[in-house]
Order: sequence, then structure tokens, then C-alpha cells
Amino acid sequence: MLMDKYKIVIFHGTKGSCRQISCSKWFLMFLIVFITGLLGSNFYLYRHWSKARHCQRQLAAVTKENREQKIQLASFSSKFKKMAEDINRLQEFNTRIRVMVDLDHPSFENSMTGLGGPRSKDLDNEFFPLYQTERLARRMHSFIDQLSTNAKLEELRQQEIISIIQKKEDILARTPSIWPTKGWLTSKFGYRKSPFTGQREFHKGLDISAPKGTPIYASAEGKVVMVHRTHGYGKNILIDHANGIVTRYAHLSKYAVKKGDRVKRGQLIAYVGNTGRSTGPHLHYEVRVNGVPVNPLRYILD
Repeated sequence: MLMDKYKIVIFHGTKGSCRQISCSKWFLMFLIVFITGLLGSNFYLYRHWSKARHCQRQLAAVTKENREQKIQLASFSSKFKKMAEDINRLQEFNTRIRVMVDLDHPSFENSMTGLGGPRSKDLDNEFFPLYQTERLARRMHSFIDQLSTNAKLEELRQQEIISIIQKKEDILARTPSIWPTKGWLTSKFGYRKSPFTGQREFHKGLDISAPKGTPIYASAEGKVVMVHRTHGYGKNILIDHANGIVTRYAHLSKYAVKKGDRVKRGQLIAYVGNTGRSTGPHLHYEVRVNGVPVNPLRYILD
């Protein structure tokens, strides 16, 4: 039955000519199935192509949005880092003020929350997976909460300090809080290698290098209790600021005050020199509390 023949007659134009095509039944069925399959596959591929184009457009939109979010997150991270640095500077300033006015750390000091935040390398990838973006956003929200808490704690500290300072204005005026001269800090307080012996030794103050003749100023109000010369310190001055605080200014070239004078903070007292045990013109500056040398940088505010 599949071998039955069919004739297809095709007429040409208006002259009545025609052409006959003979084909078997199975060939016609094959042709119909082939055409149907071709149309079906084309429709199937078109649907998938349309879905792929739609997904591609969505991916492009999400990628663009993600890139914009990345830029925003990087900007926020930079701002948060600066805010954290500002708070740290306030805390350092707070500590110095407390040392100056002899104020203990507040009871809530231990409740200080740690500061953290997104690292810059967290923002280096071109594309964030959704879960990573959400995690970074949560970390930044947590960091904002930390900053808010620390800012409130710092405000309480400042209010306490202001209250104490108002009660201790005289103590503050007598606390050494400025640089005694202009120059370069060449040796800090603490252990160092001796410039004379090469051995490890404890340096009891600060060495500030400056040209000979550079003015030296009193770092706080007080009374000049000693103006003399020794082998080690050379020409030097001691000023008593009361409350057990004394400052020394050594290796001077010339005095501008005498023993018994009362001086104010910022008043000229001497000039930089190279006298005594010294390798070059500089000021050796000491702060002692009850006879014990302490780090002058703990007091300097400017």
C-alpha cells in the first residue's frame, strides 16, 4: 500500500501545458513529516533563542546595577574608614587631655566596641555574587552601628573632660602641652642606641634638632627653679609647674630667664645650642612627674 503511486500535475501559464510528477505514498508521508519536524524544530529553537536573549538582557542589567552598587560600597567604605580614623584621633586626644588633668579613664572605657569594616580587597572583583553583596551590606550596617556607639561614648567622655577642665583651669595652665621649640624630632622617649657609645640606653626625653639660636619657649606656666650648666646637659633650665610636674630644657646656647622668674606658657626662656654632651645643635626636653621621667608626647596637644 505504501508503494502506491500518486501523480501531481503542475500547469504552466495560460497555454495549457502541464507537467506530471509521480511519487510514492511513502515519499509523500516522509516529506510531510520532514516539513512538520523542520517547522517544529524552528519554533522550538526560536523560543529558546528568545529566552536566551531575555536572560542576556537581564544579566546585563544586573551586572550594571551590581557595578554601580560596587562603586557606592567602595565610596561608603572610604567614608567609614575616615570616620573611624577621626574617632580614633578624638580618642587619642581624649587620652592626652585626661593625662593633663589627672583624670582616670571612665568606667565605660572597657565597653568600647571595636572598629572594623569592609576591606578594600573585598571590592576588587568586577562582579559580586548576590550573597557576597548582601554579606558586605550587613557588615557595613554593623560598622555604622559601631561608629554610632563609639561616637556617643566619645561625647560622654568629652562632656566629662569639659566639666573637669572647668574645675581645674589652674592645673591645665601648669601642664606642659605645647612643643617647646620648632625643629625636627630626632630621638624619642625610651630605649635607643647611644650616639656616643653605640650601646642600648634609656633616653629620658625628646631630642628636637634645630639651628643654633632657635627660640625655646616654656611649655606651661611655672617657676624657674634652676638655671645652671652641667657636663651632661650643658646649659639647662628647670621649671617647676607644681603638682609634681617639672620640665627640663638642655644643651642651650643662651638663657632668656633667671632663677626665680615666673613664666607663662609660650614665653621665651632660652635658645637652642650645642653645650654639654651633644653631637649637634638641638634641644633635649624632659617632663618629670614626681621625679620620674615620662614621655613628653603624652602631654603635647598641638
